[in-house]
Amino acid sequence: MSEKTRDAVMERVRTLFEKSGLSLDELGQKMGSEGETARKAAWQFLYKVADPRVTTLRKFADAVGVSMAELFPESKKTRSK
Repeated sequence: MSEKTRDAVMERVRTLFEKSGLSLDELGQKMGSEGETARKAAWQFLYKVADPRVTTLRKFADAVGVSMAELFPESKKTRSK
């Protein structure tokens, strides 16, 4: 994945998080973290991760109720024939 694509994916992730209405604690818990680490794990994913793993993106998508395809820029979804 190119740097430009990674940046676009993480921008989309942050937008979807804001629209989800979840708190950082709730997001962290839904992504599999427990207790006091949930908030920190969610914050680090949203604001510190430059190159997220596919498994983490999948957990995020599940947590906010979207498909994996919704995380990627529109231009990457469309392929020429």
